[in-house]
This record gives sequence, C-alpha cells and structure tokens, in this order.
Amino acid sequence: MSIAEYKKLIKSMMSENRYNHCVNVSKESVKLAKRYGGDEEKAAIAGILHDITKEMPKEEQLQIMLDSGIILDDIQKNAPKLWHGISGSVYIKKHLGIEDEDILNAVCYHTTGRAGMSLLEKIIFVADFTSEERTYKGVATMRKKSRKSLEDAMLYGFKFTFSDLSSRELAIHPDELACYNEIVLNNPTKGKSK
Repeated sequence: MSIAEYKKLIKSMMSENRYNHCVNVSKESVKLAKRYGGDEEKAAIAGILHDITKEMPKEEQLQIMLDSGIILDDIQKNAPKLWHGISGSVYIKKHLGIEDEDILNAVCYHTTGRAGMSLLEKIIFVADFTSEERTYKGVATMRKKSRKSLEDAMLYGFKFTFSDLSSRELAIHPDELACYNEIVLNNPTKGKSK
C-alpha cells in the first residue's frame, strides 16, 4: 500500500484529531530520518500507522493481542494506554501484511521505548512527542533537542513521562526504564555521579 492508501485507511478508523496527529508524526518522522540517515519510506509508514488501533475499544485491542498469543505483564494489564502500540503492531502485520520487523517494532514500542532500539524506533518515539500539533509545556525544548540528538530528546521525554506517572502513582514499565538506563549508561556525558 502507498502512504495515500494508509492515510485513507486510518482516516476511517479514528477521529480527525488523531488522524491529524498521525499525519504530523509521519511528516516529523521523515524529517528526522533525513537528519539522522534513516529510511524515509519506513519512517513515513511507521509514523502514519503508529496509532492505528489507539481509538479501537479496549476490548478489541485486548482481543487482537490475545488472538496473537501475546501475554501482557502486570504493568501492561493495568495500563491500557500501552496497549495500542502492541495491538497496532499485530494489526498492521495481520491485516496490512507488513512484515518488516523494524516497522513493527517502531509501532510496538513507540510509547515505552525499550533497550536496543533501532534508529527507526527512536525516530518514531521522538516524532510522537514532537509532532506539529503538540502543545504541552516543554515541547519547544523537546523539538530543539530532537534536532541535536535523538537520545537527548528521548531522555527529556522520559523525564516528562516519569514525572507524570510518578505524580499519579502509576507504574513505570520496565521497557521504559531499560531504554532510559541504556541511553544514560551509553552516553559519556550522562549518568556520572557528581
């Protein structure tokens, strides 16, 4: 399928606001792919499809995962906001015939991140935070960081996410912590005790 066909499909599956977000994430993903030497076509596809199941009823998302043999961990069971990445990757493989593991993983982990992320996975993760319509406090800083280093932008995004989750006393998924720790430990200027 072409990007135009993917756009037509997702437009029928979500609200206008969610559709616009997906279009903007796709555009931002292509910009980041150009900047960092990523595959622009894969970035466009993963960006447009990253939220494909986000507005599906939770029961449908759960069924998609169960039908594929996915067993949710305790944190995932209690955090339905994480389901759309997992169910989305299953959906695009099963219903759209996308077999590219990099695209599937980019969709699957765009909310949590994980240790060992590919360039495409990082691009989609950051583009989701920095797409054109985003207006949260700190988005300008996040965008500025994304132009210098995907990893710096990701760390900034994790600070935002961890602060939000901990302030509401919600669990932080181990994939998020593993991704954060990996970036900190692999960056010589970060993670040094003062």
